[in-house]
Amino acid sequence: MKVFKFGGASLASIERIQQVAAIVRSFAGEKLLIVISAMGKTTNDLEKVVQHFYNGQKELALQLLTHIEAQHVAVAKQLLQNPAHPVYHQLQQFFTEAEWTIGETPVQMYDYYYDQLVSLGELLSTAIVSAYFNENGLQNAWVDVRDIFRTDDNYRDANIDWEVTQRNVTEKILPLFNAVPLVISQGFIGSTDENESVTLGREGSDYSAAVFANLLNAESQTIWKDVEGLKNADPKLFPNTVNIPQITYSEVIEMAYYGAQVIHPKTIKPLQNKHIPLYVKCFLNKDLPGTKISDTANTAQLPPLIVLKQQQVLLSIITKDFGFVTEKSISGIYDIFHRLKIQINLMQNAAISFSCCIDHNPEKIAALIKALQAGFKVTYNEGLSLLTVRHYNQPLLDELLKGREALLEQRSRHTVQVVY
Repeated sequence: MKVFKFGGASLASIERIQQVAAIVRSFAGEKLLIVISAMGKTTNDLEKVVQHFYNGQKELALQLLTHIEAQHVAVAKQLLQNPAHPVYHQLQQFFTEAEWTIGETPVQMYDYYYDQLVSLGELLSTAIVSAYFNENGLQNAWVDVRDIFRTDDNYRDANIDWEVTQRNVTEKILPLFNAVPLVISQGFIGSTDENESVTLGREGSDYSAAVFANLLNAESQTIWKDVEGLKNADPKLFPNTVNIPQITYSEVIEMAYYGAQVIHPKTIKPLQNKHIPLYVKCFLNKDLPGTKISDTANTAQLPPLIVLKQQQVLLSIITKDFGFVTEKSISGIYDIFHRLKIQINLMQNAAISFSCCIDHNPEKIAALIKALQAGFKVTYNEGLSLLTVRHYNQPLLDELLKGREALLEQRSRHTVQVVY
């Protein structure tokens, strides 16, 4: 059994949805569990619905929701031959539930309503794709993942209850493969034990596929994207990027930690735990080799891996009495960062100062500086960039930093980071 994940870009047009069907058809005879994201920019539109609703602009919320409904019905009409297909009633039910939510007066926190409304996107896309597949000879069972993934109520970043979810997969998913070769379900969402919808946080659909792969003991997981595979740098920022044919789980986690928009670490962990390889393939050309992420790879053949984080702030935190920065004072600094949920991207301490690089977020930075000033003097520089290069060489660094003013640098045998 294999697990496939198709993202929003692969569903952004009728032609692309047809291409997804062609990819799945090429795996005839294999059992596939297919995780599908919301179509195109649907999630962004639903986020605006939530904002309008929570701000008391119910009419605007309903207007945008009606627009989203019309878009999805139009896609279904272009894909399906049967004008009375049951999926139209299913779509209507989903939108009716969303309208009920919008009709309420907000009494709970924003994140709760975010999850109730934004989860709609995946339900819509999977219902349409499932109907299209069945009508075109790709027999499948559609599953509401909220009946499978049990979570806590940490809205917008829910945590999987692995024991209950494993039981649901065993009892509700595995038997379906006795009747059909394909099971289609949603990424990004789950449900609490009180049947409230939740979302799973950043890169939630990739993670959903990894959870399924883990609990099904899958042969592999494949993420189908609109790129050839993983590259050694963002091609929008750097010329002459190269494809990476194979890479280890740990290298991908390192890249993600340093800020690369690659595979989120939480997606890697369920796969790594059971040694399940992850493939990143191109849905525009399925015959391209893509990238294999697994336990083993020849890191000696890896090119330099380049990550650039822009809009950075460099803080210098100095003791007021010129006392040493000790473990106790560092612990207090960490507590402040933790309380304000601010991630440190790079840090370095000297005798009487602690320096760190963080993302530029004006509201959080203002609160951070106010909290730190109770015990320290604080200075900072804005408008900076943080460059990280793994498997670096000096000529490359010289080229990347040409004409730049380096404010802070750290090196190890494998990695160099420079704030400039």
